[in-house]
Amino acid sequence: MARAMVLLWACALILVPASVVAQDLGVNWGTIAWHPLDPKIVVNMMKDNGIKKVKLFDADPLTLNALAGTDIEVMVGIPNLHLQSLSEKYSSAQAWVKENITAHVGKGGVNIKYVAVGNEPFLSSYNGSFTKQTFPALKNIQKALNDAGVGDKIKATIPLNADVYQSGSDKPSDGVFRDDIKDLMTQIVHYYKENGSPFLVNIYPFLSLYLNSNFPEDFAFFNGGHPINDKNVQYNNVFDANFDTLVWALKKAGVPDLKIIVGEVGWPTDGHKSATKDNAKKFYDGLFKKLASNKGTPLRPGKMEVYIFGLFDEDTKSIEPGNFERHWGIFYFDGKPKFPMGFSGNGNDKALVAAKGVQYLPKQWCVYDKNAMNQEKLPSQMSWACSHADCTSLTEGSSRFNLDNTRRVSYAFNSYYQTNDQDVEACNFEGLGKIVHQDPSTQNGEFPIQIVSAGERRLSFAYGAIAAIVSLVNLFTLL
Repeated sequence: MARAMVLLWACALILVPASVVAQDLGVNWGTIAWHPLDPKIVVNMMKDNGIKKVKLFDADPLTLNALAGTDIEVMVGIPNLHLQSLSEKYSSAQAWVKENITAHVGKGGVNIKYVAVGNEPFLSSYNGSFTKQTFPALKNIQKALNDAGVGDKIKATIPLNADVYQSGSDKPSDGVFRDDIKDLMTQIVHYYKENGSPFLVNIYPFLSLYLNSNFPEDFAFFNGGHPINDKNVQYNNVFDANFDTLVWALKKAGVPDLKIIVGEVGWPTDGHKSATKDNAKKFYDGLFKKLASNKGTPLRPGKMEVYIFGLFDEDTKSIEPGNFERHWGIFYFDGKPKFPMGFSGNGNDKALVAAKGVQYLPKQWCVYDKNAMNQEKLPSQMSWACSHADCTSLTEGSSRFNLDNTRRVSYAFNSYYQTNDQDVEACNFEGLGKIVHQDPSTQNGEFPIQIVSAGERRLSFAYGAIAAIVSLVNLFTLL
């Protein structure tokens, strides 16, 4: 899921664990991690928490097999890298549907409801890389679904970032589709109407704060403040304003009643001064209360269908949009919940059920040996560790930024060591690292132990160019 330019007050992710508001809430299950949890463990965790809908970013057979027989509603994803082949040959779309859809549906199979064609393929940052491929791929996939006899139950749609529409002011009523794709988007939404497919949009209120230091913080949540008045309609939060900007764009495109699903919405918990667990809980409390009220938005009253983002933290996601990208999960990497959540929207929080059956590596850590030789190599060794593991919680504004220097280096070394399955060579660092069996965690910073994973991927120990720990942010606002 790429994170990029969105309306000034746009951008917010929705990934919701189901419970009371369950029927219209779903979660995004991303797996861009060094040690992803076993799919069977994840599916059982979703069932334990009452989650009844899930959005995937691919069609991994192990994941689909784990979902079989559960009745959890599934949206299967197609990565952008497959759009070219699917757009050029109908036979490729037929083969994809046969392998990834019809092979898994039926009695006792997977309850597939949607196919997500691409992932935010029209982002401005892609500079049109997928513009010509996406719509033909969508049509080929839907035709293949129809020809396979499942097109009446399974619909294809394109997950789109909110940057596909824009407003020339802060008013939703000025909403239109982006100039460079206006004609294409008009064709797509009319195709949706003809085929009974929904419009799938990702909205990120957090990014409004991240992209604009002058953005009123309370407008990013659901507590009111700094209202926008537009044609006798008052907006008290950016989520509603963003959503209704899309409603206006659809109206002007000639499909005013097209169904809208929020494919992603949420709040990160680390990697930026506004990305905290307290803010995430505040955002979700407001979101769930809103969803439970069934009030919808001013222009679309009633129930809303949303997917919160995301289920887990993902420690190998690109941090080009920001260090927060690896911290969107409502669960940590190992399936432990970050904070109580009240899915009912009535203010009664309860602890989420953690993943069961998770196996951890041995209780040992790699720390900085400040008495070792070669101290002059410390900066390069820490850079090496952070270039090949996740150090985003050490960056300015993040949860472990205030650790003393010794613990900062130790955290970086341990992150690399755990990422590499506690390989003894991964705690060398030119003699500056040492393995300990006493937990170095403090109240201000836990030193995690990695899990055993069937999807383990090993980092190379070969030294190469040192990558920068923090990438440049390539995001833009459209207002």
